[in-house]
This record gives sequence, C-alpha cells and structure tokens, in this order.
Amino acid sequence: MKLFQVMAGARYGGAEEFFVRLALAFERTNVDQRVAIRGHPLRKKQLGRGGVRMDTFSFGRWLDVRTKFGLGNIIQDWRPDIVLTWMSRASRVCPKSKLGREFVHVGRLGGYYKLKYFRGCDHLIGNTPGMVDYVCGLGWPAECAHFLPNFVSERRAAPLDRKILNTPGDAPLLLGLGRLHENKGFDVLLDSMAFLPDHWLWLAGTGPQEAALRSQAARLGIEKRVRFLGWCDDVAPLFSAVNILICPSRSEPLGNVILEAWAQHVPVIAAASEGLQQLISDEVNGLLVPTDDAPALARSIMEITSARAETLAIAGWASYRESYHEAIVVRRYLDFFNAVAL
Repeated sequence: MKLFQVMAGARYGGAEEFFVRLALAFERTNVDQRVAIRGHPLRKKQLGRGGVRMDTFSFGRWLDVRTKFGLGNIIQDWRPDIVLTWMSRASRVCPKSKLGREFVHVGRLGGYYKLKYFRGCDHLIGNTPGMVDYVCGLGWPAECAHFLPNFVSERRAAPLDRKILNTPGDAPLLLGLGRLHENKGFDVLLDSMAFLPDHWLWLAGTGPQEAALRSQAARLGIEKRVRFLGWCDDVAPLFSAVNILICPSRSEPLGNVILEAWAQHVPVIAAASEGLQQLISDEVNGLLVPTDDAPALARSIMEITSARAETLAIAGWASYRESYHEAIVVRRYLDFFNAVAL
C-alpha cells in the first residue's frame, strides 16, 4: 500500500497534531508513506524524527500553481494507491488524475465544511458520526462517507510544578485547552470563574481572542487566579498537574482535548455542543452543561468531589481504550484503505 498524505494546515491545531500522530503511526506499519506539508519547523522535526519521507510546499491561495504542479509530479512519478488530503485547502489543490482513476482520493474533514472544496474526492472521512451525517445531508453518497475516529498520545509525565506558574499547590485547578477563538467558549469559562473564588485556571492556547480574554479576566477581577500559558506542544505535564479539564466549546466537531483528558485519567466537564454530546455520555464518562451558561458550568465544577472525579476519570479512560486507542484507530484506517484501494 502506497499512501500519499497532504496537509496544508496551520502551525497549530488539533487536526494538525493528529495528522502528525497518524503519520508516525503509519511508519510503524507496512504502509509505504510519503507526505506533503507546509514548512513548519516543529512539524518537520517531528515527522523527520519518525522517519517520514516529506516534501514541503507553500500551499498558497488560488494563484499558487507551484504547489499544485509539485503535488501532481509526485503523484505521477510515485503513483500512490491512496491520496489522503487533510481538510479543505489540501483537498482543493490536489490534482485530478490525468490517466483515469489511477489513485483513490480521500478527503479528511476537519469540520463542517462546504462540499465544493472536496469535489475531486472519491471518499470523505469524518471523525464523528455527526460529521458523516452532515455531508450526507448535503448530498454526498453515503457509501463514500466514512467515520474514522482520532487517537491521542497516552504518554504520561510528571506534573508541571505549580510554583512555576504561581499557583497554590492546594487550590482546585482547572484546565482550558485549545485555540483562543469565540467557538471555544473560553469567555464562558472565565465568567464561571467569578462564581468559583477558590478555583484557579490554566488556559493553554493562542488565538484571536487572547487580548479580549485577558481584558475580561481583569474586568471580572479574576486575573490573579488565571494563567495564560500560550500554545503548549507537550500537554501531559499540564494534565498531571490539574484537577479537571473544562471544554466550554460552542461548536466542536470532535473534541481532541476530551480524548487527551481521558487518556490522561483527568475528569471532564464540557458544554453540550453537538460534537461533544456525541462523544460524552453525561454523568458517565464526563459531565455536560448547557452551552453559554456560566452559572451552570460553575455549579457542575463545585459539585465535583474527589470520589466523583475519580469515577469519571476511570470511565473516560475505559471509553478511550475501547474506541480511540491508537492500535484500534490505525487498524480501522488500514482496513478502510484496503477496502477502497483500486
């Protein structure tokens, strides 16, 4: 099996991180793999360290003919069985076969995208059943839409010393993790902190809302209990140091952070947005609260006892091992490739 993966993603992001994990996992199988990426230094270092053969392109906008020409040359010369393009831009610029369907083009969705970017694809992958239902509802053939989940790193690490971030060792500590964007609902999490005078918050991520969130924390008078960490490439020490992961997203196709918390044995409280409702069984492997409801979020946080937190963490780990473990996900991808290859 010859697999050519194309990722035109940003420097940071959940889909981008999963692409790296999956590419490295494929290198440990019998897949003959090659990838094309933007030249982000960390991504190149991670893939190179794992022995992944890679090419870099600019993946510019519509007038970038060099990227499309370069991808076409690789496909024509190397002749992959499967071309897996990650999200809209990579799927759009992937050349069509010149000699008939000599490869199968699979597009992987990263959200609820418009189908116009995936017209050249033979199959689409969604990482939630809801995403598959969405594209089928837009007219994509059901037999060509497939649910394949993500996996995350299970590596455990010693806790980050709270003293480094001037956080009391005995304070209940919350973690918010993700891009600082309106969709992530971190403004709701900050509002909830006003009802939680004994709790502290580490907020790890970067994005367009950072300045607004810092101003909000100051306006609420909680800035002394909130730490903005920026983007963290290694989140394992954070999970080992905190008590609860909070995911207040207004819109979340999957929620990699939930899988990360489950894999790290950390209990989860999340907003009941569509993707998170599909992932979390309320009161079993996590708690769900209404979206945009800071008082309800605060109440759920206050109701978490040590015993309940442990029960939720154990159930979350069981859910991860059953459906999202690396070996399970990689096997599902390989079975899918073998089923659709020409």
